[in-house]
Amino acid sequence: MAKEIKTIGVLTSGGDAPGMNAAIRAVVRQAIYKGLKVKGILKGYNGLLNEEIIDMTARNVSDTISKGGTILYTARCSEFRTLEGQQQGAEVCRKHGIDGLVVIGGDGSFAGAQKLAAQGINTIGVPGTIDLDIACTDYTIGFDTAVNTAMEAIDKVRDTASSHERCSIIEVMGRGAGYIALWCGIANGAEDILLPEMYDYDEQKLINNIIANRKRGKKHHIIINAEGIGHSVSMARRIEAATGVETRATILGHMQRGGSPTCRDRVYASIMGAYAVDLLTQGKSNRVVCYKNGEYTDFDIDEALKMKKSISEYQYQVSKALTV
Repeated sequence: MAKEIKTIGVLTSGGDAPGMNAAIRAVVRQAIYKGLKVKGILKGYNGLLNEEIIDMTARNVSDTISKGGTILYTARCSEFRTLEGQQQGAEVCRKHGIDGLVVIGGDGSFAGAQKLAAQGINTIGVPGTIDLDIACTDYTIGFDTAVNTAMEAIDKVRDTASSHERCSIIEVMGRGAGYIALWCGIANGAEDILLPEMYDYDEQKLINNIIANRKRGKKHHIIINAEGIGHSVSMARRIEAATGVETRATILGHMQRGGSPTCRDRVYASIMGAYAVDLLTQGKSNRVVCYKNGEYTDFDIDEALKMKKSISEYQYQVSKALTV
């Protein structure tokens, strides 16, 4: 018989992402609509262990859907990686009457949710990460906003690169995943795109490409560099020395995490948050909400964490073809 859910907890964990507030809002309001109580857990798993827990009403989430970041805050928590920390987290949930928990975050956050589920707390994950690196879902909360923020910034850098006839290396976020770099490379018409999954670290190819384009009359050269490759400033110095073309590095950094979420991030996050509540009221646990092949669905967290996501070879080849 399914465990009856009376009180739902919600937390955000790992890196913040635009749209997280829309997901929190949906969890709170969907739960209240279903006659449940909601508790917000501040600062992720760290706040859970420290019992930084507040009661939440519909009013608490008013006027939050358009805000970036997370109103529940987020923090890393190494203690939660231990069995003792996980057991303590489960006991805190029981102490506060939390029957089910919604965890909004990435793979690391889902690993924590998996451990809580093993301790008997019904737990549902919602994918919130700008990196689009969760294999079981075609969409993650925050990616759309982050990639649009980066695209607009790169457009501006291109303008000044053209004016000064420069080469510009623009570093975007993506430590282990190159989706922001790939999408911006295509959307911004970059001449070169460096992805952690694909880059062979042959800098001479970049140098040859810049020289060849300059001979063809190209007045600027845009290189999109993923954070996982990094070293954009030193790369710029080497390229300028080798080509004689003035080269500048621009690191967009954490501006990509902030800002008001796009319509897509607001809507998808809202539906995912509500879906997570529905799963809990159905007695489900150890699941992650997904958007797959145009439908909202859910996967077992154990299965989801084993899945690996790679860059589409076809999309990568298209990005190279379009630079010709």
